[in-house]
Amino acid sequence: MNLGIQGKWALVCGASKGLGFGCAQALVREGVHVLIVARGAEALQASAKKLMTDDVRPESASVQFVAADITTVEGRAAVFARRQDFDIVVTNAGGPPPGDFRDWDRDAWIKAVDANMLTPIELIKATVDGMAARGFGRIVNITSSAVKAPIDILGLSNGARSGLTGFVAGVARSKLAAQGVTINNLLPGAFDTDRLRGTMAGAAKKIGQTLDVVMDARRKNIPAQRFGSPEEFGSICAFLCSLQAGYMTGQNVLADGGAYPGTY
Repeated sequence: MNLGIQGKWALVCGASKGLGFGCAQALVREGVHVLIVARGAEALQASAKKLMTDDVRPESASVQFVAADITTVEGRAAVFARRQDFDIVVTNAGGPPPGDFRDWDRDAWIKAVDANMLTPIELIKATVDGMAARGFGRIVNITSSAVKAPIDILGLSNGARSGLTGFVAGVARSKLAAQGVTINNLLPGAFDTDRLRGTMAGAAKKIGQTLDVVMDARRKNIPAQRFGSPEEFGSICAFLCSLQAGYMTGQNVLADGGAYPGTY
């Protein structure tokens, strides 16, 4: 399927690895020019090189990168100094650490909200008016399946990402929808990433089991009987950025192998 976005410009955050890289890869393969952002310069440069040497990438698609912390004012300024206008924005920031809510002070909450709620809002604010003026825009926020099925040890993430979800529910249904701009949230379940392994390692240590045992138990609780791959996650993201997805906005798209047990 031709997604109709060849030649568009995309900003993809947290794109040096994992789900962010999967999204960048899928967009590049559709002929999209991509500016990828992450904090680690060395890993980011390696990822940019990998994207540029991808055999599936059309020669017309270019890749740029900015090593910056997108959750800071300075980081966002560095990105927009490189390029001001984007047709596609994929917001993504590492989730806050797991733990017991009794141990989190105000600073921990502010840091979580800043990274996982306020940063996406700032990126939306900085780009949607230009998108509306051009008559096309796609914003995809990578959040978490925990928005629909909260996980007790991920309280910081549950709270911050739920706040973003509520905000998007309103702004996506504003006049932007009639101006060709869609805003959706993409909710990953268990994908084979460093983030998942880190969380599972913490759980394994807590219960005195090996990582392999805990990972296998988690896998068996997924109806698909496997973890997702960043590449297939990226393909879902690319579809949400397509012309064909122009009638979808304000949605929470769950990609979890069937793990969420609810009807709605």
